[in-house]
Amino acid sequence: MAKSVGTHLFNAFRGSLIGTAEVVPGVSGGTVALIVGIYETLITSAGHVVSGVRLAVSDLPRGRGLGRAAEEFRKADWAAIIAVLVGMVIAALLAAKFLAPLVEREQQRAYALFFGLVLASLWVPYSGSGRTWKAGHYLLALVVAAGAFLLTGLPPAHVEPDFLIVAGAAAVAICALVLPGVSGSFILLTFGLYTVTMDALNTRDLGYISTFALGAFFGLAFFVKLLQWLLENYHHITLVVLTGLMAGSLRALWPWQDGDRTLQAPQGDVPVTVALAVVGFAVVVTVLLVERRARARREADGPGGGPAPQGRHRAPDQVDSAGRG
Repeated sequence: MAKSVGTHLFNAFRGSLIGTAEVVPGVSGGTVALIVGIYETLITSAGHVVSGVRLAVSDLPRGRGLGRAAEEFRKADWAAIIAVLVGMVIAALLAAKFLAPLVEREQQRAYALFFGLVLASLWVPYSGSGRTWKAGHYLLALVVAAGAFLLTGLPPAHVEPDFLIVAGAAAVAICALVLPGVSGSFILLTFGLYTVTMDALNTRDLGYISTFALGAFFGLAFFVKLLQWLLENYHHITLVVLTGLMAGSLRALWPWQDGDRTLQAPQGDVPVTVALAVVGFAVVVTVLLVERRARARREADGPGGGPAPQGRHRAPDQVDSAGRG
């Protein structure tokens, strides 16, 4: 069934939120994709696209045609991919121009807002598989959280932005686009390339942007297939790991830290800072509750407005706030 214009616009809006998040250090685009319910659709579709490209490259020289590649391409949700990408690109360009400088000026308050957003978002992967966590799952999440906590405490580096460094940093940073809890902008900060990248976007430096895009393509091509395989074969354990990553990465958004990422005790305008964190938390809770009610209403209506058939399959990213996948 063809999707409505409203669906495409909503997916573009989802993409704009993801693109905006990728520009803010410490905020993961993957986390936002989880919150807005498009995460696993994007991972699965991107995996089919990568497989299609690989088959096309291998089959054409051997005279096998594009049959197998076309079959993989058809499995991708192109309408969702294109709408999300359009929203992401537009939002990222605007955020690099207007939002990034604002976050730098009001870092404590901005980080407080995002801290609340990510904290509430932990419920999404935690409840995503619909299975009960056991002691081993909590231990694994704790170990992953500790590793993420240590990594996000590394001080920023200072490197010269040559071709290999820019492409390599892009390959690593782009993984954050599909990995909740890891911020691509934060990785660029660690490499010392955040400001350079933002300036390149603002000045339309095509040479730098092309190098970055090349590295991002190869990084994404490898990582998205790995993540797709993990979600398909080890869904629950993968979500346990993602929960730990998101929890440990909260360190990057602690409102009180210095330029070397050393954590400090609350100080300054504490009441407003805490209030913004509460607002961020409440926004995510509201989004999850609204999405849960909307999904329950759709399931009650079923196809064509009638009762939903028994045992109807639900897309893997359609996880409600009560943890039923």
